[in-house]
Amino acid sequence: MARNKRFNVVLVHGGFVDGSGWRSVYELLTRDGYSVSVVQNPTTSLLDDVAATKLILEEQDRPVILVGHSYGGVVITEAGNDPRVAALVYVAAFAPSEGESVDTLIKNPPPGAPVPPILAPRDGRLFLDKEKFHGAFAADLDAGLAGFMANSQVPWGLHALRGAVSKAAWRTKPSWYLVTTEDRMIPPEAQRSMATRAGATIVEQRGSHAIYVSQPKAVAALIAEAASGTKAAARESEVNAAVQPD
Repeated sequence: MARNKRFNVVLVHGGFVDGSGWRSVYELLTRDGYSVSVVQNPTTSLLDDVAATKLILEEQDRPVILVGHSYGGVVITEAGNDPRVAALVYVAAFAPSEGESVDTLIKNPPPGAPVPPILAPRDGRLFLDKEKFHGAFAADLDAGLAGFMANSQVPWGLHALRGAVSKAAWRTKPSWYLVTTEDRMIPPEAQRSMATRAGATIVEQRGSHAIYVSQPKAVAALIAEAASGTKAAARESEVNAAVQPD
């Protein structure tokens, strides 16, 4: 399909995985005419991951809908301050405020909340327990794919876990949030709380933490909704500016 969209899309993955999980979302969006780029975070530190995202943002020739999954939400919260970014989309993601990190957000979970099966660090890097990966991260994927993801984990650096946001982009950029109601990595209530604080447009979907893999149509639809909503808001702003008296 010919490219005919006002916005480009940049997809940012989270911890323990790489950008290849976005493939189905990428294909749906490109089929619909979007130019889509996928960031490959080193997941060594928040600073490194923000830098990797900014490298991709610098390549864009149109305003960007910046999308983050899980820890990728921390990355887009910081990198989203880039003037090329028009809107943010959080997919079962952390949406921290200033001074917050994944580490601070997951401390002191409420009684009964699922606890991610993160193993003790090895040489400053983290992994999920392979035996618990399917149930915790990807319960709505078949066992074969979940097993592959468990056995191809990307080490997640402690400096990424502990990296704190300096300026939350959601304070000045419109945002959308996909809450996954069967999530066992980030409790749904925590997702709703972060999304509400950010003033995001919230959509809820029954699915696991790996919804970007298991239900790419739902994710692509929300990204398209964000693009449409951002375009409409920009148009309204232009009209309001045009009718203001000199």
